[in-house]
Amino acid sequence: MRWPLSIWRSMFAPTPKDFTPAPGTDADIARGEYLVTGAGHCGACHTPRGFAMQEKALDASGGPDFLAGGAPIDNWIAPSLRNDPVVGLGRWSEDDIYLFLKSGRTDHSAVFGGMADVVGWSTQYFTDSDLHAIAKYLKSMPPVPPSRGDYTYDPSTAQALDSGNTANNPGARVYVEQCAACHRNDGGGVARMFPPLAGNPVVVGDDPTSIAHIVMAGGVLPPTNWAPSAVAMPDYKNILSDQQMADVVNFIRSAWGNKAPANVTAADVQKLRLDHAPIPTTGWADPTSATSTWGLFMPQPYGSGWTFAPQTHTGVDAEQ
Repeated sequence: MRWPLSIWRSMFAPTPKDFTPAPGTDADIARGEYLVTGAGHCGACHTPRGFAMQEKALDASGGPDFLAGGAPIDNWIAPSLRNDPVVGLGRWSEDDIYLFLKSGRTDHSAVFGGMADVVGWSTQYFTDSDLHAIAKYLKSMPPVPPSRGDYTYDPSTAQALDSGNTANNPGARVYVEQCAACHRNDGGGVARMFPPLAGNPVVVGDDPTSIAHIVMAGGVLPPTNWAPSAVAMPDYKNILSDQQMADVVNFIRSAWGNKAPANVTAADVQKLRLDHAPIPTTGWADPTSATSTWGLFMPQPYGSGWTFAPQTHTGVDAEQ
């Protein structure tokens, strides 16, 4: 296999060279760029790939494809990290990005899929200065033109659900029965526990694979030193039919002001059902559990010698 790889490298992999930031670049942004394009290799998932599975851009000099969102990997899609307010990080602050990479959750988002591994095994252990540098660099990235505009919350969905007006909308009916207890009628979720669906870039992305997959397979927030609770979403593959899952995905993609195409079909869901990899939600406390691939992620104890300190909603670390 070496000679085909040699050809691929000659076509798509540049000769490694020392990182040199552009003249006049802010020192923190330069550090963040180095971490994102090098050690963090964020583009491996968050940049689209070409016909030979090459990253279409390896850094910002490669054009607007860089960090513009990836293709499905294990039926998950890494979203855009550009500053689009609808499908990217445009409505995130630098502190939001820092907290997300450190704890796996913010007031308006939560890790899922492969990103749970990234936070659990990697970024939670980065220094604060490096996490802030990454955040500052990502916030310096412009949106991919054309921008999607902005997101505006529409309260009419919550009003309809509050009044029980779901008779003519099968997706809304499934949502009330299966989803609203955690994600709420207003789509706002519960801060740092259950992410909002209203205005969520993952929900409104062009490709609905991720949101359909998480309904199918469930998910787990990895416990970190900074957020030690392993919060899980159950899988619905044995509870909802293919049509019901398609209905609820289409509902949330067009509710609360979300403006994504509501075009998921039962056939799309059936395809996911046939080839998805299950996400274990048990075995956290037992490293030897045969049902868990997460057994080594142990909730960290409080007290002297541990890095955990309660993170308040003002972004200030409270002392133990």
